[in-house]
Amino acid sequence: MRSMDIAATGMLAQQLNVEVISNNIANLNTTGFKRQRAEFQDLLYQNQRRPGAASSDQGTVVPVGVQVGIGVKAAAVYRITEQGNLLKTDNTLDVAIQGKGFFQVKQPDGTTAYTRAGSFQMSNTGEIVTADGHTVNPGLTIPADTVTVSVNASGQVLAQISGQTQTQTVGQLELATFPNEAGLLNIGNNLLVETTASGSPVQGAPASIGFGTLQQGFLETSNVNVVSEITNLITAQRAYEMNSKVIQVSDQMSSSLNSFR
Repeated sequence: MRSMDIAATGMLAQQLNVEVISNNIANLNTTGFKRQRAEFQDLLYQNQRRPGAASSDQGTVVPVGVQVGIGVKAAAVYRITEQGNLLKTDNTLDVAIQGKGFFQVKQPDGTTAYTRAGSFQMSNTGEIVTADGHTVNPGLTIPADTVTVSVNASGQVLAQISGQTQTQTVGQLELATFPNEAGLLNIGNNLLVETTASGSPVQGAPASIGFGTLQQGFLETSNVNVVSEITNLITAQRAYEMNSKVIQVSDQMSSSLNSFR
């Protein structure tokens, strides 16, 4: 009976669905996290009677036919890149992106990763780094005698030096955008890397055409909607239970057949 195999593919699909939903809920408070959605496709069909086949010598054709599907498969786990809310922190080096773009982070191997999490810190040399100590490109160092640091909407980093009345520009934060942001590869630690699917990055200053603006003293929260996720979780659970019920019914039908003498 094909129904057992079909229901098994349905259970596997809903298992993946629940795993994606659980990851969304787990990252409810992760800075800059973008929720994901599992997408599915039907599998091949077995044609017991092909639509359009001749049904007589007079030229009549089968209008519908008989096709039996053999289940479902996972097609993609899609990242939803909509803007998260901005949370006020009043921390000097917390910077949120409002609009399109990613911060650029230099990894230990020299490659560049991208992130929406702007919870930056200052290293022992005064360099602006991520929570893991990775340099934020293009590499900005705050002078040791700095009293206050400010970041404007266009990404300029300004330092108020002790004993000086004028602020000093110490650097310019840049953002990167991609033709297909959903094609970026998650590598954990709030970082993404470029892939063939994402396309090559386009770099530019915040507030310029095609790029978002920066908000100092704010962080972008996760865009996970907990009410929607719980609703999706209940739906996935019910779908899993229904597929398991199909297997139980199929097993009972097979038992009935085997009991014939």
